Amino acid sequence: MLNRNAPYAFNATRRRLIQGAALGAATLAAPALARAQSGPVIRIGFWPVAAGLPFYAALEKGYFKEAGLNVEPLKFAGAQQVMEAMLAGRADGSANGTGSANLAIGEIASPGLFKIFASNPSNARNVLDEFIVAKDSPIESIADLKGKKVGSGPGIQNATLAKAVLERAGATGATVVELAISQHVAAVAAGQLDACYTLEPTGTVGRLNGTTRVLEAGVIAKYVLGDPMAPWFGGSASLTTAFLKKHPEESKRFIAAYARGIELIRSKPEEARPFMKGYTAIEGPMTQEVPLAAYTLYNEFTPGDIQYFQKFFDLFADKGVFAQKVDVSSMLYKG
Repeated sequence: MLNRNAPYAFNATRRRLIQGAALGAATLAAPALARAQSGPVIRIGFWPVAAGLPFYAALEKGYFKEAGLNVEPLKFAGAQQVMEAMLAGRADGSANGTGSANLAIGEIASPGLFKIFASNPSNARNVLDEFIVAKDSPIESIADLKGKKVGSGPGIQNATLAKAVLERAGATGATVVELAISQHVAAVAAGQLDACYTLEPTGTVGRLNGTTRVLEAGVIAKYVLGDPMAPWFGGSASLTTAFLKKHPEESKRFIAAYARGIELIRSKPEEARPFMKGYTAIEGPMTQEVPLAAYTLYNEFTPGDIQYFQKFFDLFADKGVFAQKVDVSSMLYKG
């Protein structure tokens, strides 16, 4: 089970992380520029949420370039579009923050489509997910959203989770409306929606501009997994199996460079935070206010982590969103 005395790194073993980075560094004997020019373009899909920070940091710090890699970030309006791009062969992987359930739908459509090499667990302490309401709203709990109009991010993962939390919190009769995450604060502040199930940095944006407040954070861990401190592996970084097979050495270097981005957040979060600028709606001093998700690399998952990850996926099978049960362990990169 989880080591709750650790700073929610989910039993992260820094030694393994450093070893992984060293694996990539060992390939740098040839000039990086020459290898980047002759290597493939690695197209990575992301959508503008705070959980994608390891990817943003690795790009901005030049970790991928130092590994001789040519990485192209592809911005999408929703996690479902990232998965669809991978399915269509227009993207070679996903950054953290891409909905794990969206990826699983791609796995059902095309078994063996990709492998998860890092995930971003969140909970009541390491916040990603939350419900927001207008600053002066009389609503005091999720249960008070009975019969109300509630927004969610776009895509099946966001809508399904919003409905599940509302149901389990006793908010019967609520209507869920999918809306681009960038519009959540404005829609709630204008009274078009009574609340939104959203992801950071949305809650921070609304709080700092004085229009919305967080009603409750870490809601998936509490209402879906049954423990406010449980790891909800809501987003994942991945590479397609096709890319892994065609470019095994570049794949190893990419994962090692990406791991450097994770290590930067773990060891020097204040240095990493500004890299949200340009990739999310957060800029300037706001970057210091956003809560950070935790990160778990493929070689750091514990049996307890996988059980919670599986429980998350089982919700979608139980609700009929997944056409079949999806085995999390088979989707994890093995190194």
